[in-house]
Amino acid sequence: MSYEWLEWAQQLQAIAQNGLTYSENPFDLERYQQLRQIAAQIMATHSNTEFSYILDLFNSQVGYATPKVDVRAAVFHFDKILLVQEKEDRCWTLPGGWADIGESPSQAIVREVYEESGYHTQVVKLLAVYDRNHSRHGHPPMAHHVYKLFFLCELMGGMPTRSLETEDVAFFGELEIPKLSLTRVVPSQMTRLFEHYRNPNLQTDFD
Repeated sequence: MSYEWLEWAQQLQAIAQNGLTYSENPFDLERYQQLRQIAAQIMATHSNTEFSYILDLFNSQVGYATPKVDVRAAVFHFDKILLVQEKEDRCWTLPGGWADIGESPSQAIVREVYEESGYHTQVVKLLAVYDRNHSRHGHPPMAHHVYKLFFLCELMGGMPTRSLETEDVAFFGELEIPKLSLTRVVPSQMTRLFEHYRNPNLQTDFD
């Protein structure tokens, strides 16, 4: 499925956001506001989402437009990988989420794993940096342009614990992977993570 409309809307929103950040001419500012509204209309029309919701989301973005960063952990134990079940859609995903301001990527992923699963980990290696928008990954569309960072993490201790966001915590073999939360991780990425696990000499993936 093609999501060219999503890329167009995101690019228009980025142009508008950058213009609103740096322009001082009132006429230009008005044009950038109009451009932002067009971007919101494109996204609302093709995603069956309320225009006002998309516009409010865009209006909340300030400063120079850059991709958001999502961090995900690949934690293996006896050839199985750690997954958590999201309360939001009751599907499974790698522990992780948005990186917070003031955290390094490794700090963010260690925190996310503990908060969502109850396990203590340490980061071993960056396995992949993927552009969520890239068509080959197959994620459902979303308003933000996102870079996804996948880290190999070593299990250090702890015990499975549910959180405000997670319903369950478990380890799964490669042929046991349950229904995935596709907004967060897709089957091809899971397959690649197991390949990295079996072959530690693989270089970091990107794009």
